[in-house]
Amino acid sequence: MPAPSPRHGGTAPEPPEPSASPAPPGRRERKKAATRQAIADAALRLFLARGYDDVGIREIADAADVSTTTLFKHFPVKEALVFDRDADMEAGLLAAVRDRARGESIPVALREHALRHRGADPGGDPRFAAFLELVNGTPALRDYHQAMWLRHTAALAAVIADESGLPADDAACTALAHYALEAPRAARAHGGGREALVRTFQLLDQGWRSLAPPRP
Repeated sequence: MPAPSPRHGGTAPEPPEPSASPAPPGRRERKKAATRQAIADAALRLFLARGYDDVGIREIADAADVSTTTLFKHFPVKEALVFDRDADMEAGLLAAVRDRARGESIPVALREHALRHRGADPGGDPRFAAFLELVNGTPALRDYHQAMWLRHTAALAAVIADESGLPADDAACTALAHYALEAPRAARAHGGGREALVRTFQLLDQGWRSLAPPRP
């Protein structure tokens, strides 16, 4: 669920060669995507209304008008029903690094991404706040959510290395990726809130600048 700038440095790239537009998904793919979305929507609606632990798989399948077998084809475990956009989340995470503003450090870009996607904003979308409350208040979902983010460590480390001109297997890039993804949980453990998350990323930013100063 969780939703909802110029490239920095370097010379202007050559315009890309025109390419054919990707073929639209076929009828079968559209039907599968619609079924998956219907299941995820039904699950989240029930979880928000009654709590994660009080809703059963059969209830979700009935609400989405599918069999439990179909449900498990799309979502192998119950926790996955809440996080149906894992691939989109990784894409957004990597884009936060690639598309950061000129002169902005990688930790600062990751901090802004974390504040936007992993911390509740009291003035933001109330549905997102309700989603985060559900996740943070349910140990099984909280642990799954954190493990899901950490699965993106390798991909994030590769982008950090590429953007910093460092070797793909550079240990510092892996460390920054891991700790940036771990930071929201560390902040929650010390009272949570924006201030705790910002302070955590300040530490990462100071250390990173000593190793790989931002490009001009």
